[in-house]
Amino acid sequence: MHDCISEATLRNWGRLHSETAGRLTTRANKRKSKKRVFPMEYVTNKNNVSFIKKTLDCIDENHIDIMSAFFSMGIGLLRQNGIYEKKHVAKVLAEYSDIPVDEELSNLVLPKDEFDILGLLYQSYLQEGDKNIAGSYYTPQKIACNMTKDFAFSNGELFFDPCCGSGAFLLSAAVRHPNQLFGVDSDRIAVFVAKLNLLVKYSDIEFEPQIYCLDYLMGYSVIQPHPVFLKCFDYIATNPPWGGMDNRWCDVDAITSNETFSCFFVKAYDQLKASGTIRYLFPEAILNVKVHKDIRKFIIEKAGLISITIYDDVFSGVMTKYVDIKCGKDIGNREFSVYADGRKWNIDIRTIYETDNLIFNLLSNDDLSIVRMAKEKGKYFLRDSVWGLGIVTGDNKRKLFPEYHDGMEMIYTGKEIQPYTLKQARYYILFNRAELQQVAKDEVYRAQEKLVYKFISNRLVFAYDASQSLFLNSANILVPSIPGMSIKTVMAFLNSDLFQFLYLKLFGEVKILKGNLAELPFPEISVDMDKKISELVDAVLNGETAKRDDIESIIFAIFGFSDEQKNYIRRNVNGKTD
Repeated sequence: MHDCISEATLRNWGRLHSETAGRLTTRANKRKSKKRVFPMEYVTNKNNVSFIKKTLDCIDENHIDIMSAFFSMGIGLLRQNGIYEKKHVAKVLAEYSDIPVDEELSNLVLPKDEFDILGLLYQSYLQEGDKNIAGSYYTPQKIACNMTKDFAFSNGELFFDPCCGSGAFLLSAAVRHPNQLFGVDSDRIAVFVAKLNLLVKYSDIEFEPQIYCLDYLMGYSVIQPHPVFLKCFDYIATNPPWGGMDNRWCDVDAITSNETFSCFFVKAYDQLKASGTIRYLFPEAILNVKVHKDIRKFIIEKAGLISITIYDDVFSGVMTKYVDIKCGKDIGNREFSVYADGRKWNIDIRTIYETDNLIFNLLSNDDLSIVRMAKEKGKYFLRDSVWGLGIVTGDNKRKLFPEYHDGMEMIYTGKEIQPYTLKQARYYILFNRAELQQVAKDEVYRAQEKLVYKFISNRLVFAYDASQSLFLNSANILVPSIPGMSIKTVMAFLNSDLFQFLYLKLFGEVKILKGNLAELPFPEISVDMDKKISELVDAVLNGETAKRDDIESIIFAIFGFSDEQKNYIRRNVNGKTD
């Protein structure tokens, strides 16, 4: 039953159970109520999961102070590795002399086949409801090793992790001596665990881990700064906390968003030696979300972008994917490398300037050629158009009805929007502005002609409406203003494979945002061409869907794309060619 657990550990469990019934085997559904999420990405041996869960149950059932619990298990870890009695170890433990020892936990035999057993236990504990540290997820061993594998330490180079957690990056850095390692974290337990991890890894060396319990962003003192803030390092790598800083204050001029991971990066970059390397793990949103323009600008203009590595994994309990970004001080690169799906390709750093928000769109040479051709032909933009948001009712269950009642009118949702046309509306609403949470101006909804589009979508989907109908907030509204183009012609461009391609490559968003749409380039066309496209759109609206192919051909011809480029666009947008 417990093949992965040592006999000694089972004996300890038995002793604990005999002293307190149910101590290790019952939970009274507390785990469910506290929504514990187990971080499987941090596990080395899945057979240890049972041990970890039962150990946490023991801590919870007996209301053991969490610092005491980890201090006690840390003592056990040191004993298991035969270094508990060493003088330098005793000196480290003396820093925690105020912490009581739980004898049962200090005698547990911890699995030896985990990369970081105490860190795994702690991260599992922190995942529990309100005890979870917002935005803080420890880095799996394979990621930490990948991010530090190119760091060379043969000449005494120094490594620093400014938010080290339990020490994943410190353990992964292949230094010759632990005195080359430095770490900071604001979590006292994490710092303790990181120190023990280094003591165990370098058990034959007498040293004191240079890991400090400090708030890296706010703990700096001008009058008497901690020495670690005054050092410069050859290498810096970390996985910083993700999320806004709320009311905290950090003196980082380059960052206006108050985003924690951005502040961590800029502040750490200042401690990088000339020709040093810094590598950070970021949420994938750093590549294209508008609010992160500040850190993207710093990276390309100040930090010397070397590479971006895109991972397919996510952290347990979090849907966000992540990337790591590597930069070098005093490096004036004209291009950077991208690693994804087992491939590597190089990108001209100037491609980032193809969008106003400096999006890391990772354009290949073929992508860039098409984008630039489209921009050369582009003369007009949607910036002077009229935009509107769909209605937010505040209570759809009470205010939307599947059947008509007196005084009501139809209201469409995003689900009814398809390219060019609208499906039959499924709901009715009593339109009383005073009882609705958010409503656009009447002239937006009641425009004689308007376009509506899905807000959450991986494609541009625009439909035509001349019925002055209402729309729910899953749809947005556009009354375009492009010189020389009718509203139907504008819709044809927005629904085209070319504009799908441009939006995909330039912005990569799953949200169709006004600011991004406003950057799409519309060409100047003749009156006759506008009339021709509008007539084709009318045919599509009347059910002649095959006319969409004629529209596509005309738009490609206007921009002057070759057959090879047209097929390349279609492959990227639809996965197929002619």
